[in-house]
Amino acid sequence: MQRILILLYGVTSYFLGVVGLACIILALAGLVPYGFGLSGQGAAVNPVLWNSILVVIWGAIHTGMARPGFKRRLTKIIPEAAERSSYILMAGITSVALIAFWKTIPGQVWHIETASIAYVLWAIFVFGWVFLLGATFAINHFDLFGLRQVFLNFKNAERPPLKFTKRAMYKYIRHPIQTGVLIGVWATPTMTKTQIVLSIGFTLYIFVGLWFEERDLIAEHGEDYLQYRKETGKVLPKFGG
Repeated sequence: MQRILILLYGVTSYFLGVVGLACIILALAGLVPYGFGLSGQGAAVNPVLWNSILVVIWGAIHTGMARPGFKRRLTKIIPEAAERSSYILMAGITSVALIAFWKTIPGQVWHIETASIAYVLWAIFVFGWVFLLGATFAINHFDLFGLRQVFLNFKNAERPPLKFTKRAMYKYIRHPIQTGVLIGVWATPTMTKTQIVLSIGFTLYIFVGLWFEERDLIAEHGEDYLQYRKETGKVLPKFGG
């Protein structure tokens, strides 16, 4: 029964994680309104400050839960097989909350009126998120989103550690998922003052988060990862490394 519950927890967490990511993408595309969870204008706080605080909270949760020390403490409370699903669950919930409580700010930073250029930017926007999705499958999508862990636990099967892989876009970029996010948050024909706080916030979060992530990867993989760093770019491709 416990293994069934963990499996259901993992599947639910996966679904909510996808919903959270979709909520951000659709808001950037103008298909979901920012601040749909606010009553009126929300709290009487400067909207730039308010939105910046939301990004900091969102980033702190995502970065903090990804650290090995937090994972060790968490697995003393919940089954180890559910650890990654818990991260995905929180990622989904906090992403929906980020957009739901984001305050709108009047004005635009840029607006491309030329249709051909706008279409190109939308194509780049779509490419960024497709690139992100492809990067998850280039490693192991189901492990990254916690499904592999809960499924093997349900089957009561051994879960061998994943090998360090350098295939597809990972041959040239160490963090292609983050590359996709960076493309997606900037390649829009219209950049509103509402969105630019999110775009800047996500950009800062990515580079701060990658500092911690690379430190953890060096500790885990040692010289193999140090050599990999020499061969590849962080978020931009490096060829002939």
